[in-house]
Amino acid sequence: MDSWVRFNSQSQAKERVLRAAQYACMLLGYSLQKRRVGTDLHRTVSDLEAHMSLTRKLLRLGNSVEALQAAKRAIHLSDSVLRLCLTISHLNRAMYFACDNVLWAGKTGIISKLDQQKWSQRSFRYYLFALILNITRDVYELCLLLDCDDRYKSTKSPLSSTPSSVLPADHLSSSSSTIPVTAAPALMWVPLRRRFHQVQTVLYSNPPLLLDLLKNGCDIFIPLDKLGIYQTGPGFVGMCGMLSSVLSIVTILHPWLKLKP
Repeated sequence: MDSWVRFNSQSQAKERVLRAAQYACMLLGYSLQKRRVGTDLHRTVSDLEAHMSLTRKLLRLGNSVEALQAAKRAIHLSDSVLRLCLTISHLNRAMYFACDNVLWAGKTGIISKLDQQKWSQRSFRYYLFALILNITRDVYELCLLLDCDDRYKSTKSPLSSTPSSVLPADHLSSSSSTIPVTAAPALMWVPLRRRFHQVQTVLYSNPPLLLDLLKNGCDIFIPLDKLGIYQTGPGFVGMCGMLSSVLSIVTILHPWLKLKP
């Protein structure tokens, strides 16, 4: 099984390139349709997109085995939240790939009279569950990093909160009374802006987490659109799919950018 996983990983880069090209064709087809360019060109782009989708399904044959192996590794993680999110996410990916393999067999005629719409909806449902868990994991990792950053700042400047405590009460009351009423809403946004800036700093200092969050954030619009939960149209889906594919290719070219575990 390990040898199959190693062999299967060699086709991931090709699958990612085909995925980027497929969603680029989807975006191009939407642009051609919107501009009402010749139907022949639009039909050619749509056929090319369908062929790339079928080729990707062929390259994904056996990915369920890799997802199950990843679930077996994730179940031994010490962090309970990561263990739960990653294990269930990999199991959902395994079911997604299994449904995708059945759908490939139906499209190629190996399985006749297959309800392709039902299996497509089923596969996208598993894909959506996996992405929700992946985003939950990313948010959890971000919260851990923010907590570490807060603890580091508190230990670095432990006396930052003491000056306000030594001020006289009459001074505090007089200073607070001089604050204009119009400045109160602006002061309320100060902690939010400070927190937002902290999130930006933490993400920029952790490129693997930033790329994974962007990739999952782009990918989640694909099953949401296909399942009819939140329809955004082929143009937006094509742009999101192409962007997430490019980010995946970057993590393959530079393995240190892949979020671990």
